[in-house]
Amino acid sequence: MILHPAGGSLEYLLKITPRIIITHSVAIFSLPFALVGFWGLTKKLGSGNYLSFCGFAFSVFALFAILIAAATNGLVMPIFIQKYQQASGPVLDNVKMVLKYSFSVNNAFDYIYSAAFAVALLFWSAAIIITKKLPLWIAYLGIALAAGAVVLFISGLEQASLTGFRLFVSSIVLWIMAVGVHMVRQGAE
Repeated sequence: MILHPAGGSLEYLLKITPRIIITHSVAIFSLPFALVGFWGLTKKLGSGNYLSFCGFAFSVFALFAILIAAATNGLVMPIFIQKYQQASGPVLDNVKMVLKYSFSVNNAFDYIYSAAFAVALLFWSAAIIITKKLPLWIAYLGIALAAGAVVLFISGLEQASLTGFRLFVSSIVLWIMAVGVHMVRQGAE
């Protein structure tokens, strides 16, 4: 997320096209690894556990949404705008309109991702509280992060804004790292 480029004028987007493609390609490439990790958490909490499996299902839904968002904003959009580098007049106005639409589609999938992953956190946190297979503070952190997502929506600092999305994703990464470190430590014991 640190490398995630912010939007701007068409000229600026054309200038940073390689960075847009690289950062989004890295994100897309990492999604299967995230899925494997979420399956590991689900197995740890009990793949037959309804709450744990619901957490996994919502995480898959969230990953699918973020795949579409990353592909749309990070691959489709740069490929599209490169074809119109020399555009002017009404063609340029149409390109800008398509870009606004593209960003709206991207924001919609960011909302879906944020909501679905917040629900996944709630399900996994409930499973942690019930099974006690991970420390309870991890469950409470997950609940707090899901509540934080709601606060971001209410406060007007939307998850679909780059700042809101960075905050949300950074907090999720913190939670995932806490879970991963604890699971590795438990495996070593």
